[in-house]
Amino acid sequence: MMADGFCRGSDRSRAKPSAEPLPRQGYPGPFMPAAAPPPPQQQGTDIQELASKRVDIQKKRFYLDVKQSVRGRFLKIAEVWIGRGRHDNVRKSKLTLSMSTAPALRYCLGDFIDYYARIGLRGLAEEHGERRRKAPEQPAALSPVGSTGSDEHGHRVLKSDLIERDNRKYFLDLKENQRGRFLRIRQTVGRGHGTMGYYGQGIEQTIVLPAQGLIEFRDALSQLIEDFGSEEADEHGRASSRCRAHSPELPEAASFRVDNKRFYFDVGSNRYGVFLKISEAGYRLNGSPVHCRVISNT
Repeated sequence: MMADGFCRGSDRSRAKPSAEPLPRQGYPGPFMPAAAPPPPQQQGTDIQELASKRVDIQKKRFYLDVKQSVRGRFLKIAEVWIGRGRHDNVRKSKLTLSMSTAPALRYCLGDFIDYYARIGLRGLAEEHGERRRKAPEQPAALSPVGSTGSDEHGHRVLKSDLIERDNRKYFLDLKENQRGRFLRIRQTVGRGHGTMGYYGQGIEQTIVLPAQGLIEFRDALSQLIEDFGSEEADEHGRASSRCRAHSPELPEAASFRVDNKRFYFDVGSNRYGVFLKISEAGYRLNGSPVHCRVISNT
């Protein structure tokens, strides 16, 4: 019995696995390709800021930043609108243009400043006087002057201009509503070749300047052009300004009421000639202006 137990004990001791694991036979793992090298960084993506100016107009702040890239110098104009209440959101919009286009914008601003000084408060006083005499239908609530929706209802176009450069078009419209006058600058990007890479993404960009601050904004822009602009671009802007100066003087905008509707007649000019724009108060029409030759033949 003892011998048999001893034998069984020795068998158990021999069958007990060792505490140290035996080396396992290695299996070929899956093929792991070498990590691809990081793509080379694109040249010319670095943008350097050369100068910046800030202009405060009413409840708005405008930042004019001159920047440099491999494609050249350009100007970025950012508009920040802060609401009156604590819970009002901060709205921001911007537009960009090359420094070669900046002189044309400066001279257009000069034309709008002169026009704004000529008309003074006469047009606004006439509008308010007529409202006192006649009680019109209540219009829809207007957005604050210069905000995104301020030109959607009840606006009146006083003067318009167009700058076309670098496959971009800049539409300048001096408008008026019951809260005041403002200049809307809208940039559209044309399709095709020749686009400049520093304009950023987005097809349309818009900023709105209260008319009271046009001089301050123009002066800040002029200082940046003198410091970072080119003489060739400045001469091009002067030439375009002289072309506009020799254009015939156009009549002022007029309006009249038919029943419960008011219609505005605005005469403008561009490189194609003189045209008449007809708009209805309370609506934003997208129709094409009528050429004056068409009107004379009817």
